[in-house]
Amino acid sequence: MDSPETWRWIWLAAAFVFAAGEMASPGEFFLMPFAVGSLVAMILSFAGVSVTVSLVVFLVVSGATFAALRPLAHRLDRQGVTEGIGSKRLIGQEGVVTQGIPGGGHDSGMVKVLREEWRAVSLDGVPIEEGVMVKVIDIQGTHAVVWPKDLPRPDVAAGSLEP
Repeated sequence: MDSPETWRWIWLAAAFVFAAGEMASPGEFFLMPFAVGSLVAMILSFAGVSVTVSLVVFLVVSGATFAALRPLAHRLDRQGVTEGIGSKRLIGQEGVVTQGIPGGGHDSGMVKVLREEWRAVSLDGVPIEEGVMVKVIDIQGTHAVVWPKDLPRPDVAAGSLEP
């Protein structure tokens, strides 16, 4: 297994595996640097360099590609969810109650947020009357979890709700 001829095919297989893994993962650019490093190491193996040199080149090229792609991945991730895609865009938005939200937390009312009507429950099961301005705290399934904008917000227990 120390021959460059064997390693060129190992590097090719590794490049395919890393590239396939990158395509299967959601836009993180985490495996792509290793695919690039594998391809460069494969090319060097075809040129006849030793296994040690190709391994060092794989590590260096993968590290350099990783360092080059991380800012791009971070910038793409910071753009976040755009309006019209995904319900999490509503968190932090303000809306108005269009159908009163009964207390107890089991029944829901309706709120209008970003020109959309959503079923809503209050954060602590506190009743909220129609016409009250609310802030969306979380989205749970098809329901917006809201709290009256003018009331101080209670401490949120650890869980899916952000403080």
